[in-house]
Formats: sequence, C-alpha cells, structure tokens
Amino acid sequence: MASEFPDIEPSQFDLIVVGTGLPESILAAAASVAGKSVLHLDPAPFYGSHYASLPIDDFTSFLNSHQETSSTLNESPSADEESAFLTVGLQKRPLYSSVEISSGDIGSLGRPRSFNLDLSGPRLLFCADSMVDMILRSSASHHLEFKSVEANCIWVGGELKPVPDSRAAIFQDRSLGLMVKNRLMNFFKLVRGHFDSEGGERISDEDMEKPFVQFLTEQGLPDNVKCIILYAIAMVDYDQDNAEAQNLIKTKDGIENLALYNASSGRFSNTVGSFIYPLYGQGELPQSFCRCAAVKGAIYILRMPVMEIICDKESRHYKGIKIASGQKLLSNHLVLDPSFTDPASAFNSPSYGQNNENQRSYVEVVDGVQCIKQKVARAVCVTSKSLQSDLSNVLLVIPPKSLYPEQQVCIRALQLGSNLSVCPPDLFIVYISMLCDEARQGKNAISAAMNALFMLPVSESAENDTSLQSESSESKEKPKLLWHAIHVQELTQHKLTEGIVSCPMPDGKLDYRDILQSTRELFQKMYPDDEFFPEVAATENVEDD
Repeated sequence: MASEFPDIEPSQFDLIVVGTGLPESILAAAASVAGKSVLHLDPAPFYGSHYASLPIDDFTSFLNSHQETSSTLNESPSADEESAFLTVGLQKRPLYSSVEISSGDIGSLGRPRSFNLDLSGPRLLFCADSMVDMILRSSASHHLEFKSVEANCIWVGGELKPVPDSRAAIFQDRSLGLMVKNRLMNFFKLVRGHFDSEGGERISDEDMEKPFVQFLTEQGLPDNVKCIILYAIAMVDYDQDNAEAQNLIKTKDGIENLALYNASSGRFSNTVGSFIYPLYGQGELPQSFCRCAAVKGAIYILRMPVMEIICDKESRHYKGIKIASGQKLLSNHLVLDPSFTDPASAFNSPSYGQNNENQRSYVEVVDGVQCIKQKVARAVCVTSKSLQSDLSNVLLVIPPKSLYPEQQVCIRALQLGSNLSVCPPDLFIVYISMLCDEARQGKNAISAAMNALFMLPVSESAENDTSLQSESSESKEKPKLLWHAIHVQELTQHKLTEGIVSCPMPDGKLDYRDILQSTRELFQKMYPDDEFFPEVAATENVEDD
C-alpha cells in the first residue's frame, strides 16, 4: 500500500488541513496569506467535501457512503516502548441519514456528468454580505464567476408571488392597496434611515429589543405584508405568530437583515436583485480559496487518506498525523473535516469553542462529534421546466403553516437553470431545505413541498401520501419531477482542542455569514497575532471584480 503514496516533502508544517470543505479551505488560504506553511489533504478525489458540487453519480455515492459507519481502526492510544509519541486511529462518523434516491432513469436526463449538484443547497450569497467582501479582499474573486438570482418569490395561497422588495416592485404589486403600499414604503424608509450615517430617523433602543413581529404590527402593516417581510426578506426560520415561542427574533436582528437585503440590491451594476450564485455550483467557493492558498505556497494532495493522529506521550498535546503510506507528518495545528470524530477524548485533552452554558441545552456529543440537536432536511430535484415562466434562477420561500397547519418552520427552495452551468439545457435544478428536530418531520415537510411545487410520478405521489396527482390542468402547469434525492444532514459546531480544530457542517441558513464568522473565530484562536485576510492596497476597483 505504501508504494501507492509517495513521500511528502517537507515533513513538517505550521498547519495541516484534512478535508477541502469551505471552512477548511478558507483557513488554509488565510494561514497561507499570513505566511504559514500549509499542507492540505483530502481522502476524496474531488474538492469541497460537504460543500462540494458533484455530478449525479458522485452525488448519490457520496450520500450513500457517508451514512454508513466506517470500520474501527484504533480507538485507544498506542505507542512503541521507545517512541515519544502516542497514536490514535482517525475515525469517521456518518453525518447523513434517511437518504432517499429517485429510482428514475438517470440516462434519460442527458449526460449525468453535465450536472453540478450542491450537497449543501439551497445556498446563495447576498451581494453586500461579509462573505462577498471577504471573497473580494482575499482575491478569491479572481477564480469565480457569478450570476444573479433573477427573482425572489413567496408561496401565497398555493401560488408563487413576487416579493415587493423595492420601490418599483411595491408599486407594481396589484395585490397591495394604496394605503398598504405607502405604509410599506415608509417602513423601508425607516429601516434605511436607521443606518444612515448622515442622521436619519433612528429606531429606539426599546423598540430594537422588542419581538420583530410586534414592531411590524406597531407600524400598521397587515398580516400578509408582515409575512413577506419576516420570511422572504428578513429570512426568519421559525413561525413568529406564537408570542410564547422561544424562537422569536428581536427587532434589531430583523432590521439588520432587512438592511443587508436592501444594501445588496444594486450593489453591483451587472446584477439583478439582492442575490448572486457562483457559476458551476457552490463547490467553486472552496476551490477558489484552495487556489488562493496554492498561490501562496500551500501543498495540495487529493486521494490521500489520513490514518492516525499523533500526540506527545507526556503532554498529550497534538503533534502530527500518519498518512496511508505510513509517513509521519508533523505540524503545530491540525484542521479536520467535520465528519471525523474528535480524537481529544482519547488524548484526554481539554476542548475549547462553542460550548458555553447557553448552548449545552441544544448540543449533544455523538460518536465524539459535538452536534446540534437540530438537523437540516434537504432535497435536490431535477425538473422539466421552470417554476416561473421566462425565469431560470428563482428563490422561493414557503412560510410556516403555508402547506399544512403543523408546519412550524420556513421552507426554502432555489431553482437554477443551465445558464449557471449546473445542468443540461431545458432542465432545471431545484434545491429545497428546512430545519427540523428529527428526520421524519423534515422528510414529511420536504415531500409536502415537492408535492405542492411539482407534478410527481403517480407512484411517488401515492407513496408520499397526499392525493394522487391526476392529469388535471393544474398538474399539467407544474414542472414535472424527473429525478430527486432527499437526505437529512446533521449540524455540528466548530471546535478547538489542543492544537486540533474541527470545522462545522453546512448550516441551515441561506447564506454563508454564520459559517464565515465561526471560521474567522477559529483562525483568530489559532493565530491570535495574525490578521484574517488583511486589507491590501487595491490596484484596481474591487467592485469591478
């Protein structure tokens, strides 16, 4: 086996990274920019890990392989008598469950490898969010291309309605009366004024601490407009109608999200709306940071299994890794893909990170990995036509209780067309997701959304309950579902032990802000004296990128 893997030179680094997911790739790039020597490995033959964009065959293989528990290598530390090191086998645990793959004929969809399916969809970027700023500052933008998401829609009464999120959209919306339009315009003016550095009207501190839904009511906005603001613009996850619920967001959080949405609209002259999506899929993001790191001298090797973690026999501090060839590689820090179990318990090392008292109520440790008790149910669908005629790339929000009374969580869907190079011409990819407490709840909600949006094959309509979809005029107008995959993904938190960092799984958000924030925190704990992608004097206008 050793002959398959050549030795790596040098054998000592400042940082070794295992896995090429987005947080791992950002950390590798940031460390390389800070002048650290970086070795970046991945056992897989592709970049991206849990953030990858894959052809259909590879996508299904990934889900199936990651819901199975790997065999045990070496659970307890071991060492030769003369060795100064202890070693423990690096284990993987499944982070996906309830995987359901369509039995449809993949060959009928065209070339399977012409698809680029996101493992962590639906996901996109606000034009003005911190992730876009960091992409520009790090020069990752040199390796990326983006296109606009053409429309933002909300599911109302069984139909898709455009979200009135701008002055023009408000006055073009025939479902809103003149008085409501004026109130909505005044509300958006209030939001803009709150953040206006030149002295606009500010929202009081008392109002900022109120539940956001209460503040919207006090502005005289009717229920249908509050629903649009909460779920389609502020991107709130949970039902806000229950005053006793624990998931009510405060006005300050809602206002910040509205301000980001507003600032994103029109930031770039060649975009429409507030959202952009990378050409060839979300998997291009981690690859762009890998390229940035490689430019700064980082070494990249795919198809390289890591077998063991090495620690000092006396101090039990991390020292290095042992790869499949048997070679030992040393480093000051190790960054791990979230699917690896935490070896700290075997070394009796203390752990640091997001583990305070407020979080322990919803965090559990499973197979050595710190997991959030919530999960994300996701679906990837291939359809025959667009949900909205004449539009390819569309964001759709299904508010709580829109599909059935027990639906307490917002469901989001993102349709993408072939102009993004993610599928063959005349086909569309639709990603659907929602947060859930357990797998069955999530899968039932995803199935209800699919049943509402698409014309399902008769056998699947019956299997998913609800009523059989006949060849009625209503079902004929819906896109036909040609293929789908459903799975439930665990959520994990980032974690820092003595020299070892565990990165988080993709979260249930639509954007990357929380993932970027946790990645920045990890870098600052690893390298407190270094700046996370320092500002560089630009030789050209970064907005042009």
